[in-house]
Amino acid sequence: MPSSITAEGLHIAIPLFVLFLGGNVADVGIVIGLHYGFSSLGSIFWGKIIDKYHVKKGILIICFSVIAVISLSMFFVSEISLVFIFSGILGFFIIGKNPVTHILVMESVPNNQWSVLFSRISIIASFGSLFAFLVGVLWDSFFDLKPYFVFCALSSTTAVILSMTVEKKSFIERETLVHSIYGLKHIFNYNRYHFHVVYQKVPKIHDFKHIISIFKGKVSHEIGILFFANFLFYFGSNIYFTAFIPFLKKYDFTDSQVFLVYMIQTITLLVIFFLVPKLISKISEERATQLAYIPRMLGILIAAVIFPQMIGIESFVTAVISSCLMVASFSIYSTANSLILFKTIPRGFEGTYLGVNSFMIGLGILLGSLTAGFISNVLSYSISFGIAAVLILLSLLMFRFYLKNILSQKDIV
Repeated sequence: MPSSITAEGLHIAIPLFVLFLGGNVADVGIVIGLHYGFSSLGSIFWGKIIDKYHVKKGILIICFSVIAVISLSMFFVSEISLVFIFSGILGFFIIGKNPVTHILVMESVPNNQWSVLFSRISIIASFGSLFAFLVGVLWDSFFDLKPYFVFCALSSTTAVILSMTVEKKSFIERETLVHSIYGLKHIFNYNRYHFHVVYQKVPKIHDFKHIISIFKGKVSHEIGILFFANFLFYFGSNIYFTAFIPFLKKYDFTDSQVFLVYMIQTITLLVIFFLVPKLISKISEERATQLAYIPRMLGILIAAVIFPQMIGIESFVTAVISSCLMVASFSIYSTANSLILFKTIPRGFEGTYLGVNSFMIGLGILLGSLTAGFISNVLSYSISFGIAAVLILLSLLMFRFYLKNILSQKDIV
């Protein structure tokens, strides 16, 4: 919980701090892009470290200690250039707890109970997020934004202390995970928010052949279509999420109001958390994935078209509706799409294909951050949201092409 408090608090506070220092949406895009870029590198680095040295406690203590030091250092920062550097460092170390958490779950219970333990962890982490946002809501009434980083540092220090209680258990190689499709499905049932980066092997150029073949006018394997659909989905989605906080500040939202929007968003996510597995079991993963595009498109269009026309409490309510639609969509999409992915992955290639999928998602998130910052700053937020909507629509068309390809192959067989 304290690590979640720190991570989620910084997730909102850093973009607000960039704007507080006089930066613009382009600067926010760079900060977020650096954070996600270094998170991708960190996920590979920490995965290799835990594979080679088996030091779970050491990784946790190092990562949480660095996060605490950087958070405290943010209190003394007055230049945006330092925020760029610190954001990248935070991204690299914040991701370090994820492979350790996965290993601890795998060591603690049999694989048919992973889902139960992951669901508990996700719920606890979500309550940590709620607490971070609640503090942020109240913070603006008494302090400016800078001391909030001291709060984040204290929370991360608490995580350091708790990490010292981690004990050694029988070690399970990370590769065990990718050979258990059953276990992977359970993980992804509850892997929607706090464990975004999953175990991956570093992909090579050859591993992208199924994506490259699409641009040559043929389909070597339908999984390439799914990878590209995921790329477009996260590309468009992160244009929205990167621009969202600067967008709200442009319309004179206070820091407290921004934190409150994200707190309500997280409550929505918790509610949806319990409903998504039942929805998927009733209508199938394929239909659930297509259904997820509807609230995402609505959320983006509400922000682009309706929100600018609102004033006062109406603008706040509209922002909440838009934000909640986006996370509801994400919850449905990420779960259903992941289950489809595991049905599509050829047996024996799980690790490689998970690496390619993670790379494509990470690339989409990175490009979304940079695109949102540039387009919103040079042109307008409405155009950024319009581009996001187009990319989401293209993702839907790619996913339907994937389904059509699957069905045509079944007909031939």
